[in-house]
Amino acid sequence: MKFKTGPFVKWAGGKKQLLDRLEARVPAAYGRYYEPFIGGGALLLDLQSESAVINDTNEQLLNVYRQLKIDAEAVIAAVNELDAEPCDKERYMATRDAYNAKIKAHELDPECAALMIWINKHCFNGLYRVNSKGLFNVPYNNKKGGVSIDAANLRNIGLYLRTKEVEIRQGDFENACFDAQPGDFVYFDSPYVPIDETANFTDYTKEGFSLEDHKRLAALYRRLSDQDVKVMLSNHDVPLVHELYSGFTIDRVDVRRAINSDASKRYGKEVIITNY
Repeated sequence: MKFKTGPFVKWAGGKKQLLDRLEARVPAAYGRYYEPFIGGGALLLDLQSESAVINDTNEQLLNVYRQLKIDAEAVIAAVNELDAEPCDKERYMATRDAYNAKIKAHELDPECAALMIWINKHCFNGLYRVNSKGLFNVPYNNKKGGVSIDAANLRNIGLYLRTKEVEIRQGDFENACFDAQPGDFVYFDSPYVPIDETANFTDYTKEGFSLEDHKRLAALYRRLSDQDVKVMLSNHDVPLVHELYSGFTIDRVDVRRAINSDASKRYGKEVIITNY
């Protein structure tokens, strides 16, 4: 049985618009599903594999998955309480302070999960950015009211995570799939290589994701491939990515970019790379 589910947060590099192209390239059969950079989990929640391992470095994001797995109703109730009164800049900043206090105290509970979801809906452009101390620092988006969740979606995510064999890991992407076996399927949705060579690499945790990390990821992709693990990866269509993954199947796909005054720049290219 599949549950009707979708991402509960807006996340940098979210795969909603690419989902149909990813689905078309998922292996017809595979063992365990691994997603070492889970983010919003669009593909995970679409596939709903019987056995899966999800991982990320973002402890707060993973706390939401964990709390939904334990008791989605507690998270829903806490978000509804936050939604019960309108938001302005002063309330947003106070709520952000409360969230950061939870982060500092390492209080990973339903309330912290609810704060993360609520702030995602009220911060600028749904960004998740932290300072050098790991504290959330994205400004307010001027959204005064509205519902921050689809309660049925959160319930269904919780049902999927509880009723299937879904293991939640936290840490480096290499450790996330250390036990992948031949015939398993790994999807890498890592922070993207910048389009502009002068741009910074994506940074949504205080540790960041460097050029060396991208090289390490490509080396892991090759090792898994040599072990007969089925591997898929998405990234920007830039020379470095073609260089790192030379020898594999690289499909170029069109994607929408943020609105640009130059109509010719409103669409771009990404790649989906497979070893099968």
